[in-house]
Amino acid sequence: MHVLNFSKQCSKLMMLLHVSTAYVCGEKEGLILEKPLNYGETLNGSSHLDIDMEQKLVEEALKELQDRNATEKEVRLAMRVLGIERARQHGWPNTYSFTKSMGEMLLGHLKEDLQFIILRPTIILSTYKEPFPGWIEGMKTADTFIVGYGKGKQKLAMGGRETITDVIPADMVVNSVIAAMVAHRNPSSRIAVYHISSSRRNQIKIDDFIRIGVDYFKKNPWIDERGKAVKVKKFHLLDSMDSLHKYIAIHYMPSLKILKWGNLILCRHLQVQHTNLQRRINQAIELAELYKPYMFFKGIFDDTNGEMLRMATRESNADDTFNFDPTTIQWDKYLKETHIPGLVKYIF
Repeated sequence: MHVLNFSKQCSKLMMLLHVSTAYVCGEKEGLILEKPLNYGETLNGSSHLDIDMEQKLVEEALKELQDRNATEKEVRLAMRVLGIERARQHGWPNTYSFTKSMGEMLLGHLKEDLQFIILRPTIILSTYKEPFPGWIEGMKTADTFIVGYGKGKQKLAMGGRETITDVIPADMVVNSVIAAMVAHRNPSSRIAVYHISSSRRNQIKIDDFIRIGVDYFKKNPWIDERGKAVKVKKFHLLDSMDSLHKYIAIHYMPSLKILKWGNLILCRHLQVQHTNLQRRINQAIELAELYKPYMFFKGIFDDTNGEMLRMATRESNADDTFNFDPTTIQWDKYLKETHIPGLVKYIF
């Protein structure tokens, strides 16, 4: 809202381009179209979304926590629980996709006669070419598992082997932003929506993603802080929370109990080992819960509007400079030679 109000004061403003996420669709299945969200609509259709009321709920919950002098950790946990609760009530799987949806709705509702473009990228990976291959800042969805596995700390995930994981390099997203700005230099009152995605034209399944990651670290083990090569183990992809809990109960809980009793007998000399194992178990469960909507996602993102943008860049011979065509990506080559080495260099 602040950005929108600021933009309306710019006398030579041509458009407002908003980068959102393709996952405002929630957990829809089938072909997901490039269309704007209606103000106040919900994904389950069972209620009306009152954004002002949601904001008020947040403020009241925060005030109540402050009044009883809750710690920062307690506040963060309580607000996270509230966010997920409110998101699920309206049909979104998490706070991220819920708040992104509200952002889109507010801008569309308040834009008046302003030209408004929504860009919805999927899961963003490291750069394909620009400013140089493999650059990345911060860990994104898919990378959490790659980093954990390559460091020898994580060999568990939950997901469907046949699930199509929709990923796109960061520079392709940036290039699509520039292309969209050029394409909309003539004013229009229509809201333009673009999916910047790969699932319709160049699919990669979770199974392939895992196979490539495992293969990479077997051949190129990460050298840790002590100069030792980390030997990766077999990666286990489990198909439900039940199977995850069973796996943990069989493979981790006996060791955790032994460490707990040993720690008591040896006057806390095994505290570090016990804490580390507990942390790894907690992390596996947290990651599974957090990424469940993406690891079993059954949607394909329609990118008809995105393809029209690409056609326009081809016609003006700008497609080499501003490439955002997912069909140009060879997933094996890109992941092994660009993305994973980029993660090792900039994130590990």
